[in-house]
Amino acid sequence: MALIVQKYGGTSVGAVDRIGNVARKVKGFRDRGDDVVVVVSAMSGETNRLTDLAKSINPEMDPREADVLLSTGEQVTIALLSMALKSLGCDARSYTGAQVHIRTDSTHSKARIVDIDESKMRHDLNEGRVVVVAGFQGADEHGNITTLGRGGSDTTAVALAAALKADECQIYTDVDGVYTTDPRVVSEARRLDRITFEEMLEMASLGSKVLQIRAVEFAGKYNVPLRVLSSFEGKEGPGTLITYEEEGMEEALISGIAFNRDEAKLTIQGVPDQPGVAYRILGPIGDANIEVDMIVQNIGADGQTTDFTFTVHRNDYEKALKLLQQTATELGAREVAGDSKIVKISLVGVGMRSHAGIASTMFEALAKEGINIRMISTSEIKISVVIDEKYLELGVRALHSAFNLEQAPAAVSD
Repeated sequence: MALIVQKYGGTSVGAVDRIGNVARKVKGFRDRGDDVVVVVSAMSGETNRLTDLAKSINPEMDPREADVLLSTGEQVTIALLSMALKSLGCDARSYTGAQVHIRTDSTHSKARIVDIDESKMRHDLNEGRVVVVAGFQGADEHGNITTLGRGGSDTTAVALAAALKADECQIYTDVDGVYTTDPRVVSEARRLDRITFEEMLEMASLGSKVLQIRAVEFAGKYNVPLRVLSSFEGKEGPGTLITYEEEGMEEALISGIAFNRDEAKLTIQGVPDQPGVAYRILGPIGDANIEVDMIVQNIGADGQTTDFTFTVHRNDYEKALKLLQQTATELGAREVAGDSKIVKISLVGVGMRSHAGIASTMFEALAKEGINIRMISTSEIKISVVIDEKYLELGVRALHSAFNLEQAPAAVSD
């Protein structure tokens, strides 16, 4: 018998018949003797509907009242799922985040979990009930309802699994695991049986939409085994287990290829090559709450000036460009240039730590397709390149083939 925390997203509970499917799936785990805690999101589209309602009254939503409103979406789902479970003869009890004592800080719309009192859940589990908890929400020390922001239900599930010391946290979604890359781009993409927390964190930060970064960080911090599964009947399978590196795991050089279409590049040319220039360039960008991703600095041919290039989210491009133009005037820069038609492709794999030549293989594969690399960034388990947007799919396919990702690596022998 195991203690399992399961999370079902908005698509999985998007209609009454799908809630019924979830109830039957959960009952199956109870019937085999497992204790189950279920975390659910609002029904798909519900959060957007509530947001539109609020904005129709006041476009500038009050953060506290917005959290009160948006948290009701999950409250509907937990009640319906508990009713569905009881109709199947499976006792269940629903809880909002506040009722189950998920305590957060007071940052409305993007609160952080401070602690969890698992006593109510323990009691219900001991009584043989399924515990159904609203994801995405909690309450601060003053009793104010708070929401956890994007990916909040994933974070709720992982946090509950950590508090309960669950055997596994299962994230049910509309895909049946983590793939070597997006199957919509590369039809030969392969589902991974396992991936490390480090690799999944890189994949999530680089554009993979399977899991949210905060949930992966939380799982890694508290060593919660995390599994991604499909919630749709007939497609579940074993999913992908996200865990720490273990002896005997598949030794792949590269685990996956992530990509991000939401990139834009900015360059300021001919600024003085002196201490403090990088801060004067990026300080106003940071003050405007614009996140900077990749950065490259090159000394000019004259040895006195430098060219400074960085990337931002495409939605922030115009705002960042105006700020950079102001900075260029202050610094006497020669020129400011920008490009919003770029993408980032990244190779991710813990195997990079012990294998040389991965970067050269990557660059050779892109060169053979006539793809020019605009920027390069590396870490211990990642290599990212910026290329022209029009070459995205060609580049991903070329790299997937170059590293033979469609083939599962041989298992390590003892």
